[in-house]
Amino acid sequence: MVGATGAQGGAAARAILADGEFAVRAITRDPDSAKARELADLGAEVVEADLYDRASLEKAFDGAYGAFAVTFFWAHMSAEQELTEARNLAQAAKFAELQHVVWSTLEDTRESIPLTDDRMPTLDGRFKVPHFDAKAEADTFFATAGVPTTYLRTTFYWDNLLAGVGPQRDENGQLVLGLPMLDSRIAGITAEDIGKSVLGILKSGTDLVDRTVGIAGEFLTGVEIAETYSRVLGEQVVYRPLTHDAYRALGFPAAVEYGNMFQYYAEFPEAFLGRRDLGFTRSVNPSVQTLEQFLTAHRAELAAS
Repeated sequence: MVGATGAQGGAAARAILADGEFAVRAITRDPDSAKARELADLGAEVVEADLYDRASLEKAFDGAYGAFAVTFFWAHMSAEQELTEARNLAQAAKFAELQHVVWSTLEDTRESIPLTDDRMPTLDGRFKVPHFDAKAEADTFFATAGVPTTYLRTTFYWDNLLAGVGPQRDENGQLVLGLPMLDSRIAGITAEDIGKSVLGILKSGTDLVDRTVGIAGEFLTGVEIAETYSRVLGEQVVYRPLTHDAYRALGFPAAVEYGNMFQYYAEFPEAFLGRRDLGFTRSVNPSVQTLEQFLTAHRAELAAS
């Protein structure tokens, strides 16, 4: 498991350990971290490797059946660095002759909104949503290397709603959800369910090799998300979406990137929702959670925020 102490990698490692069919080798830069030790206590073999050191990845992959490969754009917010990481993962997987890699990827948003379209700012000179577009470009690394790969398109984490993109109180004390989705639906899933989906894909054997699949738990509007919060909290939450320009102007480091992402979600639902299959998700992860189930499980955190 690459990124074993992160959201996706950690969830995949825990799901596979709980299932018991596969042994888990948890790959991390810091095997002495608390999260790495937790995985070791659950039965994982924890090994040290770095995405910028291909030799360390080759060593970590040696003798393995397969791998879950994931990169973390938000650690550096550089599409070029993410491309380097993915290239090293693909080359190490080829060297180790892995039989099945599940690559956590996303689509190329420039297919929907080209660089010449100024409704959305272009970032770093050649991307619209860099953390999407770079992963899409990186798909070719696995394909051209001949690595047996399932290309897993993930989506918005419901977990993000526990942090800054969840409801906030306005000046009158009203809980307001400002998610900039206009009237469109967002595809969401928990990080835990991404991990369980990875398990299901690996257990499918080679049936999903060389296929691109997309997962999501639900497609919900902003109004439906606010109504779900209201039921869970027992307090009215209203949906008052920010515009995409207003979101980009919020000023936190990822504001422009996130604003572009939400604009892609909202304005190109056929491309976004159409690439994610609720039925397929349930076929590889029958226990996938609804947003209401997820928020209910985290109600104490919501009440404290």
